[in-house]
Amino acid sequence: MKIIALEKVLSNARTIDFRKNSKAEAKALWQLYLKEIVREFYFRKEKNLAVLILEVKNKAEARKLLSNLPFVSKKLIEFELIPLKSYPGFKRLFK
Repeated sequence: MKIIALEKVLSNARTIDFRKNSKAEAKALWQLYLKEIVREFYFRKEKNLAVLILEVKNKAEARKLLSNLPFVSKKLIEFELIPLKSYPGFKRLFK
């Protein structure tokens, strides 16, 4: 299942905490990429917030895996998870 994960910065997050944990965060995200869990990652154009595309069994697995990221485990950010499905519109056109 593909899931889009949209980063949200929590109100108690401090810039210094992001700086202290940024290398560990990048390494953890890289490990998820190498395991083909995180397939793509971006920043939103209008905000400096991450957008991840994950390939997992379900939303619960995505939440569990992302909870191990340092920024998440240290309560600096959280992710809104949006499960995706295949586009069904073509079958209306080609019956």
